[in-house]
Amino acid sequence: MANGARYNSYQYETSPRKIQPEYELPQEEIQKQKKHTSAKIKNKKKTKLKVRLRPKAKVVLYIALGFAVLFAISYQNSLITESFNEKEALKKDLATIEKENEQLKVNIENSLNLTNIEQLAKERLGMQKLDNSQKVYVSLDKKDYVQSATEEVIIEEEKTLWDRIIEILTQSIR
Repeated sequence: MANGARYNSYQYETSPRKIQPEYELPQEEIQKQKKHTSAKIKNKKKTKLKVRLRPKAKVVLYIALGFAVLFAISYQNSLITESFNEKEALKKDLATIEKENEQLKVNIENSLNLTNIEQLAKERLGMQKLDNSQKVYVSLDKKDYVQSATEEVIIEEEKTLWDRIIEILTQSIR
């Protein structure tokens, strides 16, 4: 009855009672099992760490990959911006050079009038206007000195080999 009372009685503890096995293992086998279970526990801890690290490593890898892509895009944009700024600077230089060129053209056209040329010739080169004594008049006969060609010029074109053969055959038939 003690056994029946044992199962029917109220237990105050929160953990269930341990049932004693009918057969007990020798101490050597118990120690082997403990070593084996401790090795399993260590392996489980390692695999749990690996399992925990793998998702973290993937996240870190994806974040690093994202930063690398963003860095590449921003670097490319900076190169584009730099070349655009260089192009704009060259456009500004071209505009100023074209403006200077137009101003020089206007200055040249203004300085090419006849009075300016005469003044420069007198001042720099020491030239003077011709007097009547320096002028020489030449009289020519009314005869025309151009002669027309009396001979007829025949220009022969180079003939191909086939044209020459056909010409020889047509001459021998006549």
